[in-house]
Amino acid sequence: MSGRLTGKVALVTGAARGQGRSHALRLAQEGADIIAVDICDQIPSVFYPMAKPEDLAETVAGVERFDRRVFTAEADVRDADVLNAAVAEGIAALGRVDIVVANAGIAPQSVRDTNHAQTFVDTVAVNLTGVYNTVHAAVDVIIEQGDGGSIVLTSSTQGISGRGGNGTGAQDGYTASKHGVVGLMRTWAYWLAPKNIRVNTVHPTGVNTPMVHNEVVQEWLTADPEAAGILGNQMPVDVVEPGDISAAIAWLVSDEARYVTGVTLPVDAGFLIK
Repeated sequence: MSGRLTGKVALVTGAARGQGRSHALRLAQEGADIIAVDICDQIPSVFYPMAKPEDLAETVAGVERFDRRVFTAEADVRDADVLNAAVAEGIAALGRVDIVVANAGIAPQSVRDTNHAQTFVDTVAVNLTGVYNTVHAAVDVIIEQGDGGSIVLTSSTQGISGRGGNGTGAQDGYTASKHGVVGLMRTWAYWLAPKNIRVNTVHPTGVNTPMVHNEVVQEWLTADPEAAGILGNQMPVDVVEPGDISAAIAWLVSDEARYVTGVTLPVDAGFLIK
């Protein structure tokens, strides 16, 4: 298969389902081989069901339908040692790495949460420290290859706006971590630009994934109807599709965006202008 990313290898975290699976499949469709990483396990402070090994297997099958190679690892982005080993094994198997999509994240807003402090710590650990760990698991190899590269970090509309905050550990942690991702992007964009490695963030509004559409989030929104109204989009759509975010990422990591770096790119159906 020939495409915009033929000959490239992309590392995608949170790849078992939702946005991560969509990104892996879109980049494979564009010609990239994939290193697909996911925890495939439950975090105690997250009350909605997280991905399972069989979800990651579905991602593998999807990538292989595009006749691309795929390496998978069940690894927690919070654990730098485990993640480094997994990514190193993936790079050895596929020969290189050119693209990083640091997508793994949690949104544990729930009326069931009784330990807000722990939820805050877990959310920041996955959504911010996990992004740091992911990029540092791969960036030295990209630098050593000398061919440039592209890094995309998944932030959120909550990484630009504080709208919807309610003082809980989940919402505080989510908003703080997604703002922190922008800080990482900007300092890395400055650091890596002379090496022809670009770094950008994407900022989705609500996306039609299991992280958003589940009974735990519905309980939370039912208990706080004001939050549902505040979090609405200006365009007449409740949520966007994972493929809408994947399309933006596919462009950002391609040569069509070869001089685009340090950008916060909303895919938000007008959320931020509301």
